[in-house]
Amino acid sequence: MIIKREIGEKGQIVIPKDIRDFLGLEKGEKVVFEVKDKEVILKKEQDTEQFLNDFFSIARLKNGGKNLSIKDIKKISEEQYELH
Repeated sequence: MIIKREIGEKGQIVIPKDIRDFLGLEKGEKVVFEVKDKEVILKKEQDTEQFLNDFFSIARLKNGGKNLSIKDIKKISEEQYELH
């Protein structure tokens, strides 16, 4: 989907309704701007608790359902986010 918008006097841009609906954005919600290689990615802010629950459930699966050490978490994080 490609939608063009003009930047206003204060540097503001209105997020088109189609995109708001697609991302499930409502008034007052927070979004995250991620800049990569001269591009901006707009994301709905993820709930911290939900993120941690998702991360640890995936991490436990990768660890055979066992509890994780700090070393295990660091290794999985590096693999997930290509931080090596």
